Amino acid sequence: MINYNDRIFRPVVNTENSETSNATVFAYKQTGNILTAEYSGGKIKKGHLIGLVDENGHIDMRYHQVNNENELMTGICKSIPEILGNGKIRLHETWEWTSGDRSKGASMLEEQY
Repeated sequence: MINYNDRIFRPVVNTENSETSNATVFAYKQTGNILTAEYSGGKIKKGHLIGLVDENGHIDMRYHQVNNENELMTGICKSIPEILGNGKIRLHETWEWTSGDRSKGASMLEEQY
């Protein structure tokens, strides 16, 4: 299992209906197979996620955030990790809003530092 504890991620690719951008910073914490993160930046004032990590490092998560328009947004996301040549992690994500227009999208996040 991949351990995401104390790893920092930023989006590098997003579909247009996403509120995240390369200005959004995700700070991951993990205990056992339980993953949490706080995030903010760009169009997001504050966000949290919670998820479960399986033996292959895949993440099944739920998220909620307050955007710059003071809207509370919620969603679900599945992430598949890719280990890059430099040892950093890239996450390939598919997600769906469970609030707002309930649209679906895709993002790619890369580990920083």
